[in-house]
Order: sequence, then C-alpha cells, then structure tokens
Amino acid sequence: MSVREKLRRALSHAFALPARSVPLTAEDRALLEHIAQRLAQRRLEAPAILFLESVGPLNFIGSQVLHGLRPFLELVCDSTELERLAVLLERRDSLEQLSALLSHRA
Repeated sequence: MSVREKLRRALSHAFALPARSVPLTAEDRALLEHIAQRLAQRRLEAPAILFLESVGPLNFIGSQVLHGLRPFLELVCDSTELERLAVLLERRDSLEQLSALLSHRA
C-alpha cells in the first residue's frame, strides 16, 4: 500500500460527524411545530423549505450566530425559546424535521 493510499484511508473520515442517536424531545418537536405553524400562517412554506434545503450544511454556524446575537434578540423574543432553538440548530437532523413538517403543511 502506497503512502498516498494510507493517507487517504486515514483521512477518509477525518471530518465526518456521527449522527445523533438521541431522538428529539417533546419540547423540541413542539418548538419545530410552532415554527412550522407560524410559517404556514404566513403561507411561507415553499420559500422556507427552499431556504432550509439551501443552508442545511450551515445549520451549526447559524446556531453559533444565534448564540452570539442572543443578548440583542432577547429584547424582542423569548430567551428560553432562543436558547432551545440555538441548541436545536446544532443538530443536523433538526432542519430535516422542520422541512418535513413544512412540506406536510403545504
């Protein structure tokens, strides 16, 4: 086996993230339902699904931005919901679940 193959095999999963095996809690599902309901009331299901699909790989960065902007956002939003949303966005499967909820409502 050449050095190149050894290096490729060693680094093949260097940036792979394990899937979370912990299912969403009832509170997390309720928050996603609330977000989907608010978007459906405004008839924004299709644009929201398009947005979620296009920024899917960046959900962790979005959660960190939300953590950083939390002191300012607390002036207009509930702080507990902001914290739950930021933690929820750290999960890779949360955007998929929200997208599924939105497509079900559309």
